[in-house]
Amino acid sequence: MLMKAYVYILKDESGKFYVGSTIDIERRLKQHKYQHTQTTSRMKSPKLVLEQEYNSLSEARSVERKIKALKRKDYIDKMVSDGYIRVMPL
Repeated sequence: MLMKAYVYILKDESGKFYVGSTIDIERRLKQHKYQHTQTTSRMKSPKLVLEQEYNSLSEARSVERKIKALKRKDYIDKMVSDGYIRVMPL
């Protein structure tokens, strides 16, 4: 049985993004809120700006890696404004 998974994007007050993937979005957001993640602990009030569901964690991680490899804030801004991640898993 495949578990649903998510790719999510956080954005902070200064405009910095964080891209992640998980099978439990609520738990993961709590970890970010309480600064259990080193990267987001340096962000100023990160907010969830986009989440998208995938059929498996491996598919979600593949999309996460592709987005991170782009290293383009403008592309992530476009995904957020469109409300959709247009990256296909490997």
